[in-house]
Amino acid sequence: MSDGGNAPHRRRHTPWWRADQQWRAAGRRFEESGAGRLWGRLSAVDFFGHSFQLASLAFLCFFPFLIVITAAAGREAALVVVSWLGLNQQAAQAVASLFVPATTSYTLTVTSAVLLLLGAVAVAGTLQSWYRMLFNVHGGGWRNTVAQLAWLAGLLAYSAAQAGLGRASDGWLLPSLIGFLWAVVFWWGSMYVLLAGTVTWRALFPSALVTSACWTGLGVFSAHYFSATIVANEQKFGPIGVVMALLSWLVAVGVIIHLGAVAGRMLR
Repeated sequence: MSDGGNAPHRRRHTPWWRADQQWRAAGRRFEESGAGRLWGRLSAVDFFGHSFQLASLAFLCFFPFLIVITAAAGREAALVVVSWLGLNQQAAQAVASLFVPATTSYTLTVTSAVLLLLGAVAVAGTLQSWYRMLFNVHGGGWRNTVAQLAWLAGLLAYSAAQAGLGRASDGWLLPSLIGFLWAVVFWWGSMYVLLAGTVTWRALFPSALVTSACWTGLGVFSAHYFSATIVANEQKFGPIGVVMALLSWLVAVGVIIHLGAVAGRMLR
């Protein structure tokens, strides 16, 4: 006598079937949780791919612009980068070795200056396009270019202030607290400027707060993890090892930008 009708019933009581159902139920619970919704929104905007895009674009386009601008101002680009990462002395020396000029004389043609500026504007435009997508802002025009240039000026001012804070402060608690407050001002203003005032200050504040908290946390993490990584990479691979560590840090910055904007909107 055939028992084909009971076969599906028996399969529902096998260990594999129960494990599959438990896994599916856990997946549904995760998707319905706050962390699941956050992950879903981040995945929908391809935050990881965008972060790699920012890392490559910043290293190829923004760093040369930063080197020239800081040299013209009588400063060193390495000090700015080191202040962003919060590195110890040995790691800071490894990073500084990447920015040592081959000559003390600089000759910058008009074409080179335009290309450097366009590269920096491309980084600002990428960040602006992210925020416009994350906050569902449409439109464009000449105001976008003005906003990008204004953001670049603000970034240079923020970098100078942060570098000065790093030289003037000892310890880690007070610099981290002051750095967090500066970061709130910078990221809050960055969102408002790059969105050309289309989103109110009040609506942007939660995203600025989350971004600044993650940015400060990345600085503390960098001081303990990236310093050792940079030193170890330099010893194993030379300057290219330092470059790999910097690229990974830039990817983390891209993740923070997406996470701050999305999580901030969810908090509202």
